[in-house]
Amino acid sequence: MLIDSHCHLDFPDFSADLPGVIARAREAGVTRMLTIATRIAKTETYRAIAEAHPEVWYTVGTHPHGAAEEPEVPAETIAALTDHPRCIGIGEAGLDYHYEDAAPEAVQERVLRAHIAAARATELPLVIHARDADAHMEAVLTDEMRRGSFRAVLHCFSSGRRLAEVGVDLGLSISFSGIVTFRRSHELREIARAVPQDRILVETDAPFLAPEPHRGRTNEPAYTADTARSLAGTLGLSFPDFAALTSANFHRLFSKAGPEPLRGMGA
Repeated sequence: MLIDSHCHLDFPDFSADLPGVIARAREAGVTRMLTIATRIAKTETYRAIAEAHPEVWYTVGTHPHGAAEEPEVPAETIAALTDHPRCIGIGEAGLDYHYEDAAPEAVQERVLRAHIAAARATELPLVIHARDADAHMEAVLTDEMRRGSFRAVLHCFSSGRRLAEVGVDLGLSISFSGIVTFRRSHELREIARAVPQDRILVETDAPFLAPEPHRGRTNEPAYTADTARSLAGTLGLSFPDFAALTSANFHRLFSKAGPEPLRGMGA
């Protein structure tokens, strides 16, 4: 059993054939998926997907690309939206300074801190997005962890070794996407080898970042298996052992999902 710990099943890429996407995932051994929020305003959409498909859980939150659209949502509101059995996390929220038209840094930081407060209050894990913001992310996470502990995962990790080390020291998990399969991702594979194995998750970030040998196509949860095979080789593990490891890590972090797969859902 594999779990795609981060995908976006609400995106238009999947609207014409979401049942087919989920069926192909199951055929590839990916029996669980976590669809990740990008806007608080779309919470009902994520909820509806999870309610319609028992293989899917969801989160609530505001992506940094949408921070300017939802700059003042209080932590209490975010926390209240998690009161559903299929909602098992908060985010994705974070810092992304890659694009020139990104929301102001101060706005992104304010939104991130509100999500951290919600994660702390609910004891649900926060899904963190970090891109071209390593130093600022390190400062925010370190400061917030001093204020009170919270659980989190640095998703689709492609940052530098320093942020990975800080994240591990703070107790965070690290999730790797198809980027780790790319031929030029030597440094990222070295980082993966250095992360404690009980902190590693695997994801697609679908519909983005399809792994080899699917690069250039629309990514989908079935391709979690290709990233998992690549990472298993990087870590010197068999594919079944890696699948069992990352599934156990997922359930430990996203504990609201339960310690084991739900019965009657084709596990």
